[in-house]
Amino acid sequence: MRAKEPFACAPALRLEAHERVSKLHIDALNDKFSRIEMLMERLEKRLWLTVYGVAGVILAEAFQGLMHTAQ
Repeated sequence: MRAKEPFACAPALRLEAHERVSKLHIDALNDKFSRIEMLMERLEKRLWLTVYGVAGVILAEAFQGLMHTAQ
């Protein structure tokens, strides 16, 4: 007697396809989150450089004012 072949049930195939599509969506979201996180880190570095630059200009102008009054 011949062994029965496994029967591919339509709901099971739909579930498997849904799981694959869900995994693709989750992987795509994780990739986007990683890129957004990297962009935020770069933006944070630029922001701090800007803050330090503005603080440097203010301190330089204050120093110039002190030097001008000292003369």
